[in-house]
Amino acid sequence: MTWKEEHNASHREGVRVEHTLARMNGDGVHHSMLGIACLHNLTLAG
Repeated sequence: MTWKEEHNASHREGVRVEHTLARMNGDGVHHSMLGIACLHNLTLAG
């Protein structure tokens, strides 16, 4: 996979996440962000 294909694939995934978050109500976004932060912290902890 070329760097351009990798970049485009990464961008497509980000767009999906943005669209999903845009459709949620305020409480749904809050819970999603808590989950994302938790996964991020787990990744950092290794």
